[in-house]
Amino acid sequence: MEIVEQKPSKHIFLFLGKGVEYAIIFFKNLILTILTLGLYYPWAKVEMLKYFYQTTEFKGNRFTFHGTGAEVFKGFIKVYIVFIALYVFLIYGTSSGRADLALISLLLFYVAIILIIPLAIHGAVRYRSSRSSWRGIHFKYFGNRKEMYKLCLVGFLLTIITFGIYNSWFKVDLRKYIFKHLKFGNLSFDFIGDGGTLFLIHLKGIFLSYITLGIYSFWYMRELYQFHIQNMVVYQNDKKIMTKFNVSVGDVFELIVINAILIIFTLGLASPWVTTRTLRFFIANVVIEGEFNEDDIKQTELDDYGDAAGDDYLDFFDIDIL
Repeated sequence: MEIVEQKPSKHIFLFLGKGVEYAIIFFKNLILTILTLGLYYPWAKVEMLKYFYQTTEFKGNRFTFHGTGAEVFKGFIKVYIVFIALYVFLIYGTSSGRADLALISLLLFYVAIILIIPLAIHGAVRYRSSRSSWRGIHFKYFGNRKEMYKLCLVGFLLTIITFGIYNSWFKVDLRKYIFKHLKFGNLSFDFIGDGGTLFLIHLKGIFLSYITLGIYSFWYMRELYQFHIQNMVVYQNDKKIMTKFNVSVGDVFELIVINAILIIFTLGLASPWVTTRTLRFFIANVVIEGEFNEDDIKQTELDDYGDAAGDDYLDFFDIDIL
């Protein structure tokens, strides 16, 4: 009788990075970035990403980031040319002495930023996906730029006219779109959260944190983490694979409080250790539940997309959608 090997139903990630290792990379890159007046930043960013990818392991295999400093530098230059032009126009308009020209320049400045953000998100996800792999298999993002623009512009407009209330639905719609248009070989993804649930988490979290003088904030943060992670779904051969984030309120309390203590009492010098312990907290507590067979993953069409400008735009705006 043939014996069929039973695949485990729970699969975990490991983060093998160490604070000392990352501290060497962090401080070297910081010094070189300062000495070069910021020009070394693209190479520093790539080295950091390569380290975090190669120290993240799943089922005995490490992730790989294939981006290069030259790619990120080209995007870096594009970003700063655009923003220098925008700021020159803004300064000219606001210093002209004409109220109408100042108002127009200010309005056009913010309109330009709103128009850049969808382009940045689309480009960043596509670039980061094309340059990320596991077991030699690459991710691919096949979203449409026009659809992203439409989603973002509608989201921005509704968020403004509802005084921020629609923001929860906007963020969820954005995640849904990105996940639905993301593949890893022949695996597909989805995000099944809804804006109403996220809105209630925020509403309850802000209200209860206020009346408990911040004590409830640790429950609030755990709910947010679990919402964003546990609503991610992977599909393999039409089988749904769920993600779980197994942390307690005490775990969240320990992470946030110890990180704060490290930063405050070392005047920021412990930042590399804070970064690695935070990544370990998130990566090590994610569990994939379901029948997952890595040997069935096959590379489909590759996307050799080397324009890192979108990634650099998100850095400039300090938006961490990835």
